[in-house]
Amino acid sequence: MSIKSIISKFFKLFFNRWSFGGFLLLLGFIFFSNWIIISSTKDSIYTEISETPSGIKVGLLLGTSRYTARGNTNLYFKYRINAAVDLYTTGKIKHIIVSGDNRVENYNEPKQMQAALMERGIPESAITLDYAGFRTLDSVVRCKKVFGQQQFIIISQQFHVERALFIAHKYAAEAIAFTAKDPPEKYSTKTKVREVFAKTKAVIDLYIIHKEPKFLGKKEVIKF
Repeated sequence: MSIKSIISKFFKLFFNRWSFGGFLLLLGFIFFSNWIIISSTKDSIYTEISETPSGIKVGLLLGTSRYTARGNTNLYFKYRINAAVDLYTTGKIKHIIVSGDNRVENYNEPKQMQAALMERGIPESAITLDYAGFRTLDSVVRCKKVFGQQQFIIISQQFHVERALFIAHKYAAEAIAFTAKDPPEKYSTKTKVREVFAKTKAVIDLYIIHKEPKFLGKKEVIKF
């Protein structure tokens, strides 16, 4: 066997082992990120209105599109609206911040959510629009730093509020969460797979690269 072939074989073996080791480390980090987020937030998540603490005035409703790419009703949107309405009509919250993406002119999550809430009888005066909720991190941090809320209830599906609560607690906000109904399993599989990596990215954002919201701007403190 020539020296060239020996060296070639060595490097192939080295890089294969390195790649396998790196892959294991990556899997471990993904598992750890998801475990730490889920385990550290579980005691702050409520699924029943009757068990949800009273006295927290503001709900933070996390945004999504009203319709799917095919033009159908987005069940994530529908169930989040239902959850926010239930909290408001039972007196658990008195005000709703609707936070979502409005980075392009023809896509406006906050306006869509406001319209849906008002269709269900929530007065406009009880809704604040946050047009700069580009990411979950932006929505949560802006709720505290821009809208002046130290205590709030995060409203979304469970997989989503786990990550949002993790962000809120990192920023020392006294947040809890109320879970909206989950769509059927077949409807939500892709979203839940993406969430595994979103949780991993949340740990990287908060503890490695120290990601900040894209836009804060002036304070718009909600007063009662």
